[in-house]
Amino acid sequence: MALPLPKPIEVFMSSENTHDTDALAECFTSDATVQDEGQTLKGLKAIKAWRLETAKKYQHTLEPVAASARGDKTAVSTKLTGNFPGSPVTLDFVFTLEGDKIAALEIKS
Repeated sequence: MALPLPKPIEVFMSSENTHDTDALAECFTSDATVQDEGQTLKGLKAIKAWRLETAKKYQHTLEPVAASARGDKTAVSTKLTGNFPGSPVTLDFVFTLEGDKIAALEIKS
């Protein structure tokens, strides 16, 4: 059974697994930020470049395993499987929602 998630997070997770970078505009605000691997990316253009690079580098898939919401933040424990040492790993994807879009994403180990 699929984990119930807010629509923009559901679109993000689905697009990660299908490597659909066009779906980014559907789920992120135009000035969104992403924090991953010690870097912060801002804006759809930078986020799209990050997505293309990580997909090529890691050939990964995501599987949400648990979620909790507090205020405008939703933390999703996610099983990440791909071409990297220690795969699979579980990481926390912490989303900040603004209306029906993701304003920020922080990926934590």
